[in-house]
Amino acid sequence: MNLEDINAIKKLLSEPQKIVIVPHKNPDGDAVGSTLALWHFLQNKGQQATIISPNDYPKFLKWMPGNEYILNYEKENRQAKRKINEASLIFTLDFNHLGRVGQLEEPLERSSAKFIMIDHHQEPADYADIAYSDVSMSSTCEMVYNFIESLGDTSKITVEIANCLYTGIMTDTGSFEFSSTTSRTHRIVADLIDRGAENAQIHNEVFNTNTPSRLHLLGCALKNLVILQEYKTVYITLSQEELEKNNFKKGDTEGFVNYGLTLDEIVFAVIFIENTEEGIIKISFRSKGSFLVNEFARKHFNGGGHNNAAGGRSNLSLQDTVAHFKSLLENYKKSLNS
Repeated sequence: MNLEDINAIKKLLSEPQKIVIVPHKNPDGDAVGSTLALWHFLQNKGQQATIISPNDYPKFLKWMPGNEYILNYEKENRQAKRKINEASLIFTLDFNHLGRVGQLEEPLERSSAKFIMIDHHQEPADYADIAYSDVSMSSTCEMVYNFIESLGDTSKITVEIANCLYTGIMTDTGSFEFSSTTSRTHRIVADLIDRGAENAQIHNEVFNTNTPSRLHLLGCALKNLVILQEYKTVYITLSQEELEKNNFKKGDTEGFVNYGLTLDEIVFAVIFIENTEEGIIKISFRSKGSFLVNEFARKHFNGGGHNNAAGGRSNLSLQDTVAHFKSLLENYKKSLNS
């Protein structure tokens, strides 16, 4: 953040504000962790703040401190709209385009509040009055830590804030596996532990609270895994029928795509998940090294994201989506094998 933005935010927060904090649709650990951490921080500074999530999020994130105060726009629509209409300041976290908030897009576009964006994805839109955007960051939670530090308020990082920030950093770095994890990331995590983050307990809450149906669904996904050795690529499919047969709950497929990258010499992993309610195939892309899945997703599947982790969607059938994907790989054979 530059000094001008820091001073502008300090001035805004020196006065009482009605604040709304918004993560992206289908919020993950980084989105929920960053919004909750910021909410705790602003509340501790005497501000009136509300988190409004576009929709629900996985059960394995609902242990986080303050979770019970998050408004679900789909279920608490009237109350959420009132909060947006009253807001003088709106923070958008872990996304950089209002198209990422689903039905929340329209009320946010109508708002007369000042907008502050904190995000680490590429190609940010220009809706925010103040934008803290940095694609080199491991996570939005790391950026919220930097945000608090830039305001000179690290002494205000409570145990609750530390737990929320640790969760987002841990999940968005693949438990500190991804290349976006820097020495600075580790120093921040060490400070969060010193401030009370319960790292072992957080890991247990996020990764070790599976249901039998989720493990059965994982077994189904791995059984469906297809290896395309000449392209160093694997893909997984899950149909709506397979999801329902295994009692699918939101968040159950989180991390499934990463199993493909555990195979030796594989650099590109994809999962295709059928969603008949929305009429789309949801796609997650992961890669190792220099193969840029964000560019692939943006060019071919209406998506985007990070260099090695991105998402997209298709309006074709599951079978036709996979066929289209496979037809594209020949054009990328050289880069996949470099």
